[in-house]
Amino acid sequence: MNTLQIAGIQMDITIGDIAGNLARMRSQIARQAAAGAGLVIFPECSATGYCFSSREECLAVAEPVGSGITESMTSYCRDAGVHAVFGMVERDGDRLFNVVVLTGPQGVRSVYRKVHLPYLGLDMQTTPGDRPFEVVDVDGVKIGLNICYDSAFPESSRCLALLGADLIVLPTNWPPGAECLARTTIATRAMENAVYYAAINRVGDERGFHFIGRSSICSPDGSELAVAESTGEQVLTATIDTDRSRRKHFIRVPGTHEIDRMADRRPEMYGLLTQQHNLPTPRDRHRPK
Repeated sequence: MNTLQIAGIQMDITIGDIAGNLARMRSQIARQAAAGAGLVIFPECSATGYCFSSREECLAVAEPVGSGITESMTSYCRDAGVHAVFGMVERDGDRLFNVVVLTGPQGVRSVYRKVHLPYLGLDMQTTPGDRPFEVVDVDGVKIGLNICYDSAFPESSRCLALLGADLIVLPTNWPPGAECLARTTIATRAMENAVYYAAINRVGDERGFHFIGRSSICSPDGSELAVAESTGEQVLTATIDTDRSRRKHFIRVPGTHEIDRMADRRPEMYGLLTQQHNLPTPRDRHRPK
């Protein structure tokens, strides 16, 4: 058995104020580490803000992973002896990515580029993620990363579960319209994959967009371990227990009712998921060529 205490920080963020956002995250890292957390989770784009109106604005805050923002967060984690997940805008050559970074005392452990992009804010200017899903081991707990809209696609979580994730971390910037997703989908993703799931949203207003809060941490059976209000900053805490996340076989009634979340799959019937279809993508429908 391995356990890991996590803390999710539902917070407001100031667009473009990297120094101010980092200072607030540094304070929370120190505070939650002192309270026993081994992993501190911040919202999507927590270092930079999200509602950029042009590529030029995005470029002004974007930087390669490993530069100033990442170096600062790694330093804070090293000082506190914890790991953290945070969001930023990554610049890679002439491409921009919406990313979350998992870093800790030994440096960056994982960088996830958002795969599914809505037509909104930063994501109107970025390139879809181009790297395979992965999980990394943090103190004996296997962690996978998604971002916001990824949670609306069950394939994202299932890939991480098949890779052995104990915990899926979802930093997000949910606007109005995502209330049902916050209320039901997070618990469903946890239950259908028998994993812990931490969805950490922001609050506040940014350039006319309001963010709905409602962060949550769910257990492998889909029950809510911690839930935040729709307004106001809040810290959610929970303990990840790999005994629970690695038990996919459930015996409801011995000899007459058993299920196994992984073994009962029928991959040979899912071929349709791998086929290309003549459907327009969001970029085809709305984005400039």
